[in-house]
Amino acid sequence: MMQDNIDFGTMNIPRLFRKMFIPTLLGMVLAATITIADGIFVGRGIGSDALAAVNIVAPFFMLSTGIGLMFGVGASIVASIHLSQHKIKVACINITQALSVSLCLTLLLSAVVMVFRTDVAYLLGSSEALLPLVLEYMNWIVPFLAFNMLLSIGLFVIRLDGSPTFAMLCSAIPALINLVLDYVFVYPLDYGLAGAALASVISVVIGSIMILVYLLKYANVLHLYRPKFTRKSIRLTVRNIGYMVKLGFSAFLSEAAIACMLLVGNYVFIHYLGENGVAAYSVACYCFPIVFMINNAIAQSTQPIISYNYGIKQWKRVKQAFRLSVTYAVICGSIATLLTIALCTAVVALFLGDTGPAYTIAVHGIPWFSLGFIFFALNIVCIGYYQSIESFRPATIFTVLRGIVILSLNFTCLPLILGIKGIWLAVPFTELFTFVIIALYYLKQGKKQ
Repeated sequence: MMQDNIDFGTMNIPRLFRKMFIPTLLGMVLAATITIADGIFVGRGIGSDALAAVNIVAPFFMLSTGIGLMFGVGASIVASIHLSQHKIKVACINITQALSVSLCLTLLLSAVVMVFRTDVAYLLGSSEALLPLVLEYMNWIVPFLAFNMLLSIGLFVIRLDGSPTFAMLCSAIPALINLVLDYVFVYPLDYGLAGAALASVISVVIGSIMILVYLLKYANVLHLYRPKFTRKSIRLTVRNIGYMVKLGFSAFLSEAAIACMLLVGNYVFIHYLGENGVAAYSVACYCFPIVFMINNAIAQSTQPIISYNYGIKQWKRVKQAFRLSVTYAVICGSIATLLTIALCTAVVALFLGDTGPAYTIAVHGIPWFSLGFIFFALNIVCIGYYQSIESFRPATIFTVLRGIVILSLNFTCLPLILGIKGIWLAVPFTELFTFVIIALYYLKQGKKQ
């Protein structure tokens, strides 16, 4: 009913990539408008302090999304390899196991955070002035994190099931609903920051319901299986989940890396520039998901192609798909940098108006921040490639270096050397250094082969 007539093993690679990439890209870009819309309505309708408060909570939200990505990537790689070997039932069981276990983990995480939410808010970098707004936002977002996780995993499953167009709809429809509700809740109803959070929650719940309806009624191959609770099935579930986590852990770390970028950046900006600095940094962080979504769409579109052909040892098709993804990454990263520099003042004004100290800080800093987009794009597709061929160790090492080690060093050292400009250049330098390391490793492995 919803099949897009896709054959991962025989279809021409560029054509296959386009059939996967275009709907995936549209869905992800529209989904990113959830974040962008929140930022514009919060910044203009409520104020810069509210915008800073949302940015304080964002790292935790991204960690929960990372759980979904970890299980989504791991399950889709394992399932796609099983599908290439005609083990359909095993693939379906893998998907069911990933959804069940990740739901339990996310519900537990939400419960713990709600009990200790004030401590968590301070841990995330909240100041006393921002604390009431941070808690107001957390009280709505945190209890519904399981739906966000379900949406993250479900999109991987539906694309692997051969229905990237419906996966796009599962992102696009909630995004459009969020746009409408954001306006209604923030302006006519004057619900404040709670209204912006409620709009996001409702949109994610609707997307999750669409995912469940598809998997339960309309799935082409990847149907959900009723979980068994025998000793043997529990043992097999633990084994399978462990392998999925192993494969998808670098995807979790990629999301955690963005969370780390936000968290460390919030600390550094509030130290050097106060609440206005965090508000300015928030604009960059609100725009960053668009760049991330575009390049993640490239990686996620090639992932089932590479994994499937890796499973049947079609090495030429694997290499062709990877090279195509690198080409798209260079193009998209370059365009993103040029557009950000050209439209910087207009974009910042959308969030903060065209006056005030936060506006001035953002306009001067964001063009420097955007210089790393091309290397960020290349890093995302390269790490995704190593995930897709079950090379979890290099993928994990590169992600840890990029998201934690090099990033923290740059945020600490560059402001001491370059001043305020160094804060904005911390992320671009991190992406550049990481790409050099990945490129050297790839060339070294190529010589060995």
